[in-house]
Parts: sequence; structure tokens; C-alpha cells
Amino acid sequence: MKSTTTNLPKEEALNPLAPISQLHARKNASGYMRYRALLDAAPDAIIVVNQFSKIVLVNVQAERLFGYSRDELIGQPSEIIVSKYFRSQLSDQQSRFMAASSERPMVAGLELFGLRKDGSEFPAEIRLSPLNTKRGILVSSAIRDISERRRTEEDLRRLASIVVCSDDAIVGTTLEGIITSWNAGAERIFGYSGKEAIGKSMSMLVPIGRPDELPKMLERIKQGEMVDHIETVCMRRDGNQFDLEITASPIRNASEKIAGASIIGRDISVRKAAEKHVIQMEARYRGLLEAAPDAMVIVNQAEEIVLLNLQAEKQFGYRRDELLGQKITNIIPEGFAERLLTHGAGIAGDPVVPQMGTGIELHGRRKNGSDFPIEIMLSPLDGVDGILITAAIRDISERKRREGDLSRMAAVVESSYDAIISLTLQSIIVTWNQGAERIYGYSAEEAIGQSILFLSPPDRPGETPKLLKKIGRTYTVEHLETVRVKKDGTHIHVALTLSPIQSPTGRMAGVSVVARDITERKRMEEMLFQAQKMEAVGRLAGGVAHDFNNLLGVILGYCDLLLEHRRLDERQCKDVEEIQKAGRRAALLTRQILAFSRKQVLQPKVLDLNSVVAGAEKLLQRLIGEDVELLVVLDPKLCCVKVDPGQIEQIIMNLAVNSRDAMPTGGKLTIETSHVELDEQYAAQDQSAVPGPHVVLAVTDIGCGMDEETKARIFEPFFTTKEFGRGTGLGLSTVFGFVKQSGGSINVYTKPGFGTTFKIYLPCVDQAIEAEPPIDTSEKVDVRFWTILIVEDDTALLQVTRRSLEEVGCTILAAQSPAEALDISARYQGPIHLMVTDVIMPGMSGAKLASHLSALRPEMKVLYVSGYTDDTIAHHGILEPGLAFLEKPFSPKILARKVHEMLATTLPFAAHDTGGK
Repeated sequence: MKSTTTNLPKEEALNPLAPISQLHARKNASGYMRYRALLDAAPDAIIVVNQFSKIVLVNVQAERLFGYSRDELIGQPSEIIVSKYFRSQLSDQQSRFMAASSERPMVAGLELFGLRKDGSEFPAEIRLSPLNTKRGILVSSAIRDISERRRTEEDLRRLASIVVCSDDAIVGTTLEGIITSWNAGAERIFGYSGKEAIGKSMSMLVPIGRPDELPKMLERIKQGEMVDHIETVCMRRDGNQFDLEITASPIRNASEKIAGASIIGRDISVRKAAEKHVIQMEARYRGLLEAAPDAMVIVNQAEEIVLLNLQAEKQFGYRRDELLGQKITNIIPEGFAERLLTHGAGIAGDPVVPQMGTGIELHGRRKNGSDFPIEIMLSPLDGVDGILITAAIRDISERKRREGDLSRMAAVVESSYDAIISLTLQSIIVTWNQGAERIYGYSAEEAIGQSILFLSPPDRPGETPKLLKKIGRTYTVEHLETVRVKKDGTHIHVALTLSPIQSPTGRMAGVSVVARDITERKRMEEMLFQAQKMEAVGRLAGGVAHDFNNLLGVILGYCDLLLEHRRLDERQCKDVEEIQKAGRRAALLTRQILAFSRKQVLQPKVLDLNSVVAGAEKLLQRLIGEDVELLVVLDPKLCCVKVDPGQIEQIIMNLAVNSRDAMPTGGKLTIETSHVELDEQYAAQDQSAVPGPHVVLAVTDIGCGMDEETKARIFEPFFTTKEFGRGTGLGLSTVFGFVKQSGGSINVYTKPGFGTTFKIYLPCVDQAIEAEPPIDTSEKVDVRFWTILIVEDDTALLQVTRRSLEEVGCTILAAQSPAEALDISARYQGPIHLMVTDVIMPGMSGAKLASHLSALRPEMKVLYVSGYTDDTIAHHGILEPGLAFLEKPFSPKILARKVHEMLATTLPFAAHDTGGK
């Protein structure tokens, strides 16, 4: 390849820029300054030396590459920038170069090691070209740092598979041009398959008229040269010619002997076609601008735009002719433009500074008036009228949006109530948010850098490593419930979600762990489970008790009838009395079961709890024995409560007996009352509690206490820790049922070896204490005039109830179903004074039956009997006002007394007819 020299005018030859032979002759000073600017904008370091090997010119890239300023390099021998091991090689090359008289070929691909100012060496590639000036022959050296290329070459040998899928044609040949390897890129570019190409000569790709190019290139390869970025024309299989850029280099064998050539060809047809449309005068300079990925705008000192590229047109929405000569404020709004020009003024004052303002963030304005964020990088250019400023402008709208998203995401993560932690693949904590600090108790400074394993309890050492091994690029672990340890040593329940963190290349770079504290939820679930279990047991127990009460009613009824007639001898009477006692004990058990299941019927009254406790104190002392000290502490300002007096007494007795049994060798039992205001927080923990003023009944002993397992079951029916035969396990279940049915709540505080406290919370009522009704001393009424309708679906109980009332002289109408009762009422002509009906019967309830008959017989009274009631006559077990109720099982005497009580005051003896009898 021959060089082209240019004879410059003497006055220009005196200037350091004049000797660049590649530059076209300038017709005016403005063109001259632009070429100087082009020199500084060149990507390689340019150093020009004279025939005495003295440096006479350097560009900005040379300053950067070698670490010297221009002043430090001008006038110095060229060997100052070359490693001492390569100085002779450079000197020989320059000598041969200078010795050529008529033609001086451009020397490309000369590789040696450069030497920086700090003493560090680096591999460099040098291209030498001649400069013919009035002052003599100069040598221009284009120097490129090939450190990265050297490393890349080694990588390419190890990663040969990359060659196969390259878009470029990568071809291996012998030194004679025979093809030895052919990649997919070569197939795509040339149209030949590898099978068709390998073994053939490269000459089949060379069009007619270019027979010498391939041999010359191979000859240079044989000499060890590298042919870099040579543009030529090749021919495809279909005969079409196209532009190709070739880089060829020798292939050496293990002994470093050149064995072949590696040729990389890039199809530049499209690029070459585009270059034809570039203005010839600015071809090289504009090529640099147009190839830039960012908008490039050049501004003079008058703040006018003198040059811009295609990206600037696209970015700001203007045509090129609309911006040239206009102020920079057209595209950089005022205020932001001032910052830009301030930086530009600084650059103009010190043109040696190669680049300034990298990362300046401003706002640009498009032609349509919309603003958008931009990042500007400034560089100086020498111009005939002074320093020009080159601004590389990048639209950072997308980056800002991502930064905003990341900022918002970071804020969400940081403020999350859950613990959000990121880990390395080795389980080391990288990030730790406020939720993690709150849940685990460790600050970010304490946690970051540690292994996540320090949060695992000792009994689960392998759980976390197993979880982390499961995590893959697409596999996650969701909502895994486990246990973790806080800083204070307490164990908490957490729900974990683990997912992979991927790098931009799609590889797994870490693990994200989200943990939610579910300790409270687990506690509430356990409470709900316990409540559901108790409710289920209660329903079962209530149903059994109801049926059992009917059987007990028959047993106790017939016992009373047998004992009433006195037709038995003494021994037989005792036998019947024993049956009666057993039946009554069984009845007591069923009442306790009904109390637990909250199916009993209460008759609450407004009372002073202090009076109830004081009244039971003497009985309690006899009950618990002399070895137990009883202490009663009463709050004198206690408000009233509305409860069943008999049931509250039974509660006190049951709790006192339990406390006594917990202190077999004696101790102290304290019963106290107090007032407390339950808040929303307490009500949230105990869902049966209602916020507001409450009376507290506390029973405390200093006995053996209970463990958590026992405490969880104490209110279950038939559960007891006492030895066989000493308890039924119904005492505390009765207490539980009564408290819940009365609208209160109960809590237990206990610990093995530290005693137990039961606290019962009953809501206060703003009502006066109810006075006891006066005792009825009126004369008894003759029952022979009473007609009573008995409705009972249990045949045996119906018969014993009928006989017990017939024994006292009543007229009895018996019905085994509501339908039969309606039929009897329709046929019976006389008055029916009282209907005794079961509450729950097949087909129709007792309340509904009473409603039907009351419309026909308004004078008839109703007495309900049942083992337990439903909401037909009672609301949550509290009897509706004005209703009469008798709880099963009952004796004939109790039934007769209740009947007499209902009818004696309203049916004068002489006022009744006999109903036709």
C-alpha cells in the first residue's frame, strides 16, 4: 500500500498540526482548525516525530495513554514512551522508514510494549505513516493499547465454540489459501456450506479483477504480520459481489511457527451504502458523530449550535437545518443551559482538559415542548474562532424511571412490616430491612455479613441449608411455616417465602427471603381450635344430657311414686331410696354437663357479688378444711352484676375445692373481688370479652400449679388430674360454661410450683339490686278442679308425669305429640287450665304449640319442661320474661309444687267448673 504525501505551505509547516499527511489540503483556516479538532477526537494515540526521532506533536489520547502532558512530551526522544526491550526494534523500523527515498509504505500492525510515565508497561500496536512537509519527512505513529486484545486472544482460543455462532465470517486457511475451517457466519455471508467450502481455495470468493489481493494478504501473514480492517470486495455463491471488511492474522502452532491464517470477514454492504450519502468534505468527521449512540451537539462560544448528529435530530425532534446556528437554549431550557455553559467556559479556559462534566444531569426540551431528563458529557475542540464544546447528550428518561421504581421499591421493602432479607449464594446476609429488625430484634449492622443460619433454633440445624439448596433460577419456596429465634432468645413462628435473585444475564446471584411473624396468628388458631373443640364437645354432651334427663325423670318419678304409697317393706324402701340417690347424683352430673354446653336455663338477678362471696365464706371454711387458710378481700366500691345466684355460688365452691386439692398439705386460699376496665387490646386477645367495666372474681392458691399441657385442657369435660374416684372432671367445665353463658370471660394464670389463679370477668350492669319476692302464705287451693294437658314425646316420661299429677287429684289430658295435643284440645269441651309441654319435640316445638293453643284458649297457662332449651323460649339460655320453666329431671313433688305455684293465685276454688265432669 502506497502513501500519499502533501506539500504544505511554509507558514503552515511551522505549525505542529501541519505534518499530518492523511488530512486533505485545506483551503481556509476554518478547515485547518477542524482537522486539528479531528486529530484530538481520534480514538488512537497519535505521536509525530521528526527525522531525529524527536516528538513534535501529540494528541489528547496520547496524553491519556502515556500519562504525560503535551508539554512534557514535545521535544523528547520517541524512546521515552517505548519499553527498553523494544526501543531498538522501533529505532530500526523508523530508520528503514526514513531511508526510503521515493515511496514510503505505511507500516501497520507493529506490536511492541509502550512505557507510561508511572513506569508501567503495556502492549501496543503502532501504525507508521510518512508526512512530507517543507521541513522534511516526519513519521506519524498511531498507537493503540492492545492489552485487552491480548487477553481476548487467549480467551478466544479457549472459547472456540463462540466462533461457530458468530455473525461474522470466521475462516481458517492454510498459508496457500486452502480453507480449513468455516463457521455459520461464513455460511450466511458467502452462501456456501462448510462441507462445500472446506478444502477449497479462498480464491473462489474473489471476484474477477482482484486476483492479487489474496496472495498479497497471505504473503503478509507468512511474514507474521496482521492484516487489520482491510476493506475489499468478495463474491457470494450466487455470484453477487458485496463489500467485506477483513481482519487476518497468523495462526501459530505449538512451536510458534506460522501454520495458517485466521480471517474474519464482516459484511459491510449496508454501512458502505450509507457512507455514499455522507458529504465528502466531512466524511470522516461526520462518520464519527453519526456512529455515536448518543446525541452529539457542538456549540461555539456564542452559545450557537454549529454541528449535530442524527441522534440529536431524533432525540429533540428537530431537523438539522432547524437547529444549526440556533442558541443552545432551544434544546436546553434556561437555568439548565446556564449550568452547561458554565462548565463549557471552564473547559475553554483549560483546553488541555480532555473531558469535563461527565455525568452532569440536566433537562432537555423537545420541539413539541416536552421536557425530559438528560445526562451530558463535555469535551473541548480547537476551532479557528476559539474553543468549541462537544456535548454528548444521553436521554436518561428510562434510567430515571428505573431509578424511581427502584427507589419506591426500596422504600416499600424498607417500610414493610415483614422481614425482607437478601442473601448471597453462600447464605451470607446482604440486606436487612426494618421489618427484619422489628421481627428478629437485630439491627442491620449486627445482621449484615452474618450467615442466615444464626436465626435457626438449635433443634433445626439443617433446615435452612436444605431450603437454600432447593432454590433454583425458577424454583421458589412459598409460605413455609417454621420457627426462628429472636435476639432475646424467644422463639417465634414465621412464614417464609424464598425466591432466587437473578443477575442481568439471567444467572442466579442470590436468594431473597421474606419472613412474616405469624406467632399471634398461630396463637389465635390454637385458641380457635380449642374453642371449636369445646363447642363440639358441648354440643355432644348437651344432646346426651337431654336424652339422659328423660330417662332419669322416669327413674326418679317412679321412685317417688313407690315411696309415696308406702306399700313396700322397710328393706324394699331402702332399696328404692338408694336407686333414688343414684338417680339424683346422675341428675347432678347431667346439670353439670348442661352447664358446660351452655344449654342450661339461667334465672339471673342483679346482685352484689360481695354479698354472695361473704355468704359463702363460712361454708367454704368447712369445705376446704382447717389446714387451708382462707383470705377474703372484697372491693367495697364494687358495681352490680346480673347472674344466676345459685350458679355463682356453685362456681365459688368448685374453684375452692380445686384449690384445696392442689394443696394436699395445706396452704393459703385467697378469694377477692375488684373492678377493672377491659380495653380493646384485651378484647382482641380474648374474643369472648367485651370492652368496658367488669367485676373480677379472683380465686388464688399457692398449690402445685399446672404445666401448659394441663392448662390447655382444664375446661374439657371429664378431664381431670385427680386420682380415680376423686373427681368427675366436670367442675371446671361447669364453671367455663356458666361464665361464657353469662357474657363473661375466664382466664387462668399458673406455673408448676407457683400456684394457680382463676380470674372471672363479669360485665357490670347499671341496675338496682333485685329484692327477693315475698313468701306465699295464701291458703292452698283444691286441685281437683284443675285440668292439665301434658305434651311429652317420651312415652315413659309421659306416663310417670301423668300418674304423678293424677295422684294429687288433677284431671289429666295426655298427648304424645303436638298434633295429638291440638286434636285433644279441639275435642275437649271444658277449660284447660295449664299445659305442661316439652320444649323440643318432633314436628313442632313446645313454644309453637303454645302459640297455636293460646289463640284458642287464652285462659290456659303454659309450663315448659326440658333437659335444655333452644332459642324458641330462651335467648342464650336466659329465660324470656313471663315464661315458666321446669328443668328435667324433676320429682312428682317438685312438679306438683310448680303447678300449684302457677295456678293457686289465679284460680279461686269456687270459680271453676269441672269441665263437664
